[in-house]
Amino acid sequence: MESFTLSKIATNNGHGEDSPYFDGWKAYDNDPFHLDENPNGVIQMGLAENQLCLDLIEDWITRNPSASICTPEGVDKFKETANFQDYHGLPEFRNAIANFMGKVRGSTVKFDPARVVMAGGATGAAETIAFCLANSGDAFLIPTPYYPAFDRDFGWRTGVQLLPVHCYSSNKFKITRAALEAAYQEAQDANINVKGVLITNPSNPLGRILDGETLCSLVSFINEKNIHLVCDEIYAATVFDKPNFVSISEVIESNNTLVQHCNKNLIHVLYSLSKDMGLPGFRVGIIYSYNDAVVSCARKMSSYGLVSTQTQHLIASMLSDNEFIDKFIKESSRRLSRRYEVFTNGLGEVGIGCLKSNGGLFFWMDLRQLLKEPTVEAEMALWRVVINEVKLNISPGSSFHCSEPGWFRVCFANMDDATMNVALERIQSFCIRRFEAEKPAKRNIIGGRTLG
Repeated sequence: MESFTLSKIATNNGHGEDSPYFDGWKAYDNDPFHLDENPNGVIQMGLAENQLCLDLIEDWITRNPSASICTPEGVDKFKETANFQDYHGLPEFRNAIANFMGKVRGSTVKFDPARVVMAGGATGAAETIAFCLANSGDAFLIPTPYYPAFDRDFGWRTGVQLLPVHCYSSNKFKITRAALEAAYQEAQDANINVKGVLITNPSNPLGRILDGETLCSLVSFINEKNIHLVCDEIYAATVFDKPNFVSISEVIESNNTLVQHCNKNLIHVLYSLSKDMGLPGFRVGIIYSYNDAVVSCARKMSSYGLVSTQTQHLIASMLSDNEFIDKFIKESSRRLSRRYEVFTNGLGEVGIGCLKSNGGLFFWMDLRQLLKEPTVEAEMALWRVVINEVKLNISPGSSFHCSEPGWFRVCFANMDDATMNVALERIQSFCIRRFEAEKPAKRNIIGGRTLG
């Protein structure tokens, strides 16, 4: 029998599929909850998906059949759409994306369609920017906690490392200059070449926006070190409470003394329609760079993961409908706010607190008081109980590289109201049982209040 070996990429564990983050998905896939057909199944709360406004998009598609080439009203566009298109993207698509990016950022900054580079979803955009900016063995600094799949997106095939900038609950996980300097120095001491800083704004998993002061400090830091700043703004339009979202693009155009002499060639934005519009299946990823060489390189590399012209055609038509987009953004914010309020208030009723959120599709739940001891092992033991007995897939903080055991990310926008009510009832009942089994004095006073 002929033997053979696969490549190093094929056989390494850089994908991270064996992490608790993805294990929770497997538990759901093996026993998915259904209100009628499987009411005792696992409820998926580990997937940051926005399903709250899909009815608005369905209604728009119904009222605009010509936007699809698969309808009698739109079939006249079939031939030109089905034929080969170069990887720059349809002009109307890039124009619509640039206008939409400006609109969801409060029209505080304009985006140039010529700098819009498409990719196969945010995953493809992230890997492409990593290939453009870094060599295998180079590193990006990234504040913790952070999205687990970034290890895959930025490092699996590129060989790029992600080095943690440790942040803590004592200051609500704020990114400080001291923490950035410490992480940078640690990399220098280890002879690791740092090529940039990677951030997500609003934060995944914290559900909080980065304020202008923090963003200015980050720009100042990368400018002094002459390294890149990659800003994942995939949740820009999911902000549902004050303060308003501030884009890095707005910051570098401001008069703040910290950024007045910023080298814009070091600034790059990642975007997608997966979260803001709830369209992850469309695989629309965007790279927007202020560096001409990066735009050119990313556009060449995008040939490995293009957005289909049929999707571009539909998206261009939808995003160009300003009346619809204005209504959608406003209603999405209202529904996200309501869902967040109902769920976090329900947790507060049984003594469970969370970090105050104002953006994203999730919140950062504090279950430290339920740990038998403040260790990752205790966190994982609690997580297994929640998965296997409570039948909720929430994601443990350690999978987000959180430095403090006991935090969990809870996604709240990927289910209907009935499922949410079941999920809330399950976690409430579980917490009540756990608290009753313990002496009152053992309960942490943090529990039950939102950490501003």
